[in-house]
Formats: sequence, C-alpha cells, structure tokens
Amino acid sequence: QGTEAQMVFLDALLKLRQICCHPTLLDNQGECQDSAKFEYLVDLLDTLRQEKHRVLLFSQFTSMLSLIETHLQAIDCQYLKLTGATKDRQDLVERFQGGEGEVFLISLKAGGTGLTLTGADTVIHYDPWWNPAAENQATDRAYRIGQDKPVFVHKLICEGTVEERIQQMQRRKDTLATDLLSGATQQVSLTPE
Repeated sequence: QGTEAQMVFLDALLKLRQICCHPTLLDNQGECQDSAKFEYLVDLLDTLRQEKHRVLLFSQFTSMLSLIETHLQAIDCQYLKLTGATKDRQDLVERFQGGEGEVFLISLKAGGTGLTLTGADTVIHYDPWWNPAAENQATDRAYRIGQDKPVFVHKLICEGTVEERIQQMQRRKDTLATDLLSGATQQVSLTPE
C-alpha cells in the first residue's frame, strides 16, 4: 500500500506542476485554452523578438515545448528544438551558433549539460526543476567561454502554486550545498530528515 500511495502522490504532484504550465497538458482535448503563464511567455517573447534577443527556452515537458512550437510557427518565428528524441544534437548547436533561429526550445533533460550556446543572450526557464543544480547547468549553456554579451535569465513561476514551493525548496538546497561546499558545516543543522 505504501508504494501505491506514493505513486498516487507523485502523479498528483506531476499534475499540479503541469497545470501551472498549461491546462492542455492535463486535458489533451484542448478544451481549456487559458494559461496566464503561457500568455506571459507570449508577451515576453514578443518583446525579446522586437529587441533582437536570441533565446534559450527550457521546459521539462516536451508537450509544453510542442505548444510553444505551435505558437512560434503561428507568428512565423524561426526556432530550433532539442529533445531526447533529437538525433544530431551537435548539428542543431552549430546551426544556432551560426545564427539560425531566434528561439531554441530545449527539454531540460536533453539539453541541460554538454552544450555551448553562447549565441543566446537570454535564458527562459518555463517551469522550475526540483534540483537547482540542474537549472543552473541549463542556464550555463549560454554562459560558456566565448560569451561576449550580458545574459538575462527569466524564471516563470506561478504565484501561490506548487511552483512557488519548488522555488523555496531550491533556495534551501542551494544554501545547504553552498554551506557544505564552503566548509561552513557548523552553520548547518543536519537532521536525518
């Protein structure tokens, strides 16, 4: 029963995270089209496009990347997309670095490490990940050696939701990791929990 309860809990948590991104992720019939976060992203991308920024856009949900891709196609915005299904990652990287695409859609798991994408000057995290190190590694794709522009990072968080709780947890983990790495263990009260 413990394992079954855990599965129900994790499924509910997943759904809470998905509904923050877009209700369509839960209802693939597409009946509910309203999403405050998606509308905010649309406005943000419009502003960034007018200002000629090049964007790395990360999400954990490939279904969310597909929704964003549909929007980019509708407004005739040039983009590239990298997910776990992508065969030739390096080819996409070289195309983006060569100036192709205004937006690079990347699934966090597929593109979090090992890529140099200094062609971008803006990073958007559409949804938060539990592990702050994974997010930071993704952000670092644009901060590699050879970056000659300031890089702006946007994290889209729905207020009063599970996403806000994830952010709070990230801050606690970050502080703990920083204290442990700096040797300031006397400031860390460790408990089994």
